[in-house]
Amino acid sequence: MAINYRGIGYALLGVTIFSFTLPMVKLALPAFSPWTLTFGRATLAGLLAVGFLLVSRVGFPDRIHIRPILVTATGIVIGWPILTTLALQETTSAHAAVITAGLPLATAIFAVFRLHEHVPKTFWLAALVGTLTLVVYALVRGGQEGGSLTSNVYLVGAVLAAAMGYAEGAILSRYMPGWQVVSWCVVLMLPVTMPGFLISLWLGRSSHEVSVIPFLAFLFTAFGSMYFGFFAWYRGLAELGVAKGSQVQLIQPLLTLLWSAILLNEIVTGATLIAASVVIVCISVVQRLRIVSARKAAI
Repeated sequence: MAINYRGIGYALLGVTIFSFTLPMVKLALPAFSPWTLTFGRATLAGLLAVGFLLVSRVGFPDRIHIRPILVTATGIVIGWPILTTLALQETTSAHAAVITAGLPLATAIFAVFRLHEHVPKTFWLAALVGTLTLVVYALVRGGQEGGSLTSNVYLVGAVLAAAMGYAEGAILSRYMPGWQVVSWCVVLMLPVTMPGFLISLWLGRSSHEVSVIPFLAFLFTAFGSMYFGFFAWYRGLAELGVAKGSQVQLIQPLLTLLWSAILLNEIVTGATLIAASVVIVCISVVQRLRIVSARKAAI
């Protein structure tokens, strides 16, 4: 059985889009409050999703799927955005990449217990090695810029929220296309996000002095991070399996550090090459284990 390059490609595309999120939020924060950014990006994504669903004539989800959609939305539409945005008020994008390093492992754990996925011990070893490599690298890179204990607590909460949303969203991807999963997530959250957006705008009307760069960064978080990125990501998770597919996200912290250096002038050391090599090896091991497991299952 050949490696599922299509599934890996979809997952990589989603990860690449997501890797811009933290730097973009950091760029947008001078002009917007954390609440405006969180509710605003979800509102714009929700309005766009309404159009997509209407044009595609997609029927309302079955009753049995409403609860998983709301659980997914709680993680990816509310939890991750607001917690990471609050953290980035006090810390750097580079330090926040530490949490991204732990997200694949957290997603795999959620998948194993929630989806009853079975993976070999070597999978966990490869996942842990890759995760620890990125954690050590990010700590060495941004440990002195880590911010307060509060910001670190926000980041830990964010990774748990996102992992829950990824795992639940992958379940839904078995019954509907990934783009419909994220579309219904942002649409069903509009009764919460739209009033929150309008209220936050009104409360901060005297402090919002929006220039071009923060505004474009805000739009990216709305249409890229909150919407189109999930099209590819959920498709990749559905094809690869959540536990193994989530390991592709080990690359995200390295990409985030790269964009942080380019967009925010943060320093990236030569250790990036070493960390990247270890991560690539770990992902290759995880994907190879998928082949071996599949062959054994076919015998």
